[in-house]
Amino acid sequence: MLAMNRNKVVLTSFCILATAVIFSACRDKRSTGLEYARNMYDPIAYNPDQANKNFANGQTAQTPPKHTAPVGFVEEDVYPNTKEGYEEAGVKLINSLPLTEQNLLQGQHLFNAFCSPCHGKEGDGQGHLVKLEKINGVPSFHDPEKTSSRGGLMKDLSAGKIYHTIKYGVNMMGSYASQLSPEERWKVVLYVQQLQKAK
Repeated sequence: MLAMNRNKVVLTSFCILATAVIFSACRDKRSTGLEYARNMYDPIAYNPDQANKNFANGQTAQTPPKHTAPVGFVEEDVYPNTKEGYEEAGVKLINSLPLTEQNLLQGQHLFNAFCSPCHGKEGDGQGHLVKLEKINGVPSFHDPEKTSSRGGLMKDLSAGKIYHTIKYGVNMMGSYASQLSPEERWKVVLYVQQLQKAK
């Protein structure tokens, strides 16, 4: 009997406490409650899209100074974005990355992320954007009859020509210089060269 009364007292106390907590939590709609380590939510630094009175144009995100490059984007040999630069890159640019399974897998991942929407996962020029009829004329890397718009068969393009095209783009294909570091571009080249050998 005494144990039952004790259980009722504990249960009643818990219900009263829970009710008090619920009503006190709902009392002020503007209250965010208690916050721990507020600076983790509101950083001291400005967000890139936030207004900033420290700069003349009032923006936080600023255009980098001319002739600067982000860390990790050190260019090897620079060939101009011309037909002559393309041909020279085709002869002189050589991939320094070894043909390893890891490099191929990373190259495949990057190719699937950036190139396959147009070129297709098999490099057949039948990516989902082509199938949606948004673009046409995307070449296949391994078709023995497909030629590059700059001349020569797609399956015979050298590593330097592929690299140059990734860096500068060609026709409707834009440049991927800002999305892929030089090392990542070479990994994509390794993978494309495997696609050239397919079929």
